[in-house]
Amino acid sequence: MTQSSATPVILWLRQDLRLSDQAALVAAVESGHPVLPVYVLDDAAAGDYAVMGAGRWWLHHSLSAFDASLRAKGSRLILRKGNSADVLAQLAAETGAVAVHATRHYEPWHKAAEQAVAARMKLNVHEGAVLYPPALVRSKTDSRYRMFTPWWKALLQHMPPPKPLAAPQAIPAPTLWPDSDVLDDWSLLPRNPDWAASFGEYWQPGEEAAKQRLRDFLPHIDAYNEDRNFPGKVMGVSRLSPHLHFGEISPALIWHVAAREAGEGAAPYLREVGWRDFGINMIDQSPDYGWVDGRAARGAFPWRRPDQDEAAARDLKAWQRGMTGYPIIDAGMRELWATGYVHNRIRMLVASFLVKHLLIDWRCGERWFWDTLVDADYGNNSVGWQWIAGTGFESNPFGRIMAPLGQSEKFDCGAYIRLWVPELADLRDPYIHDPEEFGVRPKAYPRKIIGHMAARTRAMAASSQLQKN
Repeated sequence: MTQSSATPVILWLRQDLRLSDQAALVAAVESGHPVLPVYVLDDAAAGDYAVMGAGRWWLHHSLSAFDASLRAKGSRLILRKGNSADVLAQLAAETGAVAVHATRHYEPWHKAAEQAVAARMKLNVHEGAVLYPPALVRSKTDSRYRMFTPWWKALLQHMPPPKPLAAPQAIPAPTLWPDSDVLDDWSLLPRNPDWAASFGEYWQPGEEAAKQRLRDFLPHIDAYNEDRNFPGKVMGVSRLSPHLHFGEISPALIWHVAAREAGEGAAPYLREVGWRDFGINMIDQSPDYGWVDGRAARGAFPWRRPDQDEAAARDLKAWQRGMTGYPIIDAGMRELWATGYVHNRIRMLVASFLVKHLLIDWRCGERWFWDTLVDADYGNNSVGWQWIAGTGFESNPFGRIMAPLGQSEKFDCGAYIRLWVPELADLRDPYIHDPEEFGVRPKAYPRKIIGHMAARTRAMAASSQLQKN
């Protein structure tokens, strides 16, 4: 079969924008056919979970970087917009493509799209988004897990994951390329105003940048178990989450490189890599976990409703803008807006503050994170918010209310606050953690929208009301 006469195969790309350890790409190349790499922007299929705000900024740059990587291999990226099954069927009709290769994804809209494509053409799906297929991690009674610790122990029985696949030396191209959209025409980047103007100071999307970030983190991995608790330690965490979400690096590659370089010292970090798989495990079993309480009994909780309560709406806006009067909360929310990212401890603190101090439904926070995080991930986001809210299958008891002021001092967040809340930059420790309590609150900085003890009392009363009902 010569390249000039061969019918092509389609490489359908979604959250797998990489060349290394890309099983679908390798299979497409090994088929002996020319390969048509295609990314379909299918917002309608995902509905409320279409890539939003900060994620669209990342997606633009990730697609650009991936196209450059493909061109270095003699290929290129085709961009199309619309319903995935319709677009791929049309592309097959245009080119005579005989099959589609794709990475399996577990978000409900991706699973539905795979079924729709498979109904119309030959679809070959390959693993690569997870350490191990979630449906195969089972108990001795052949049941699925919904609690992390037993799930993790079971997953370890299947580790390490398969060795990463090398990127193809070349990707066979068709004689004629089909038409492609122009990336800039998709308007993924914000304009008027460009609220992501500073993102480039903190992030470089793309596969090579992901590998470099992993290399930069490896010398610090032995200290991860301790340093990951301190938001101010820049290298305390790997910050690979957006690269993982968009598939610029595979979890298997991270596992093998970290284990090779750090041995047993990598274990705490690999456990956190496993948390991502656990989130996928949860949405694979409960596709609506992003908006439906895991514990049905929690559905009657008396949340304050910003869409019905002006005071709740004001509180939600203050939280979103980082104007709550709690320095560690405000620092986190401002960092999130400026960079599209926030440290996991801060994520827990700001989430706990919203649902327990402000008694606002966790779904309001989940929606804000989905819009503002460059690593917004359906599984991780859903599991994290439901854990904090006490609504998940595995969750923090609602009565355990994180004390933001105490956490701020315990984890040495003074410098972190000074960086993101400039109104407080002149305050020294310990005053910066609670300037209102110490009587040094600058006029430019807001008062607390609710006191910690008052918030705790209100939260426990609401929880008691639920129990009575």
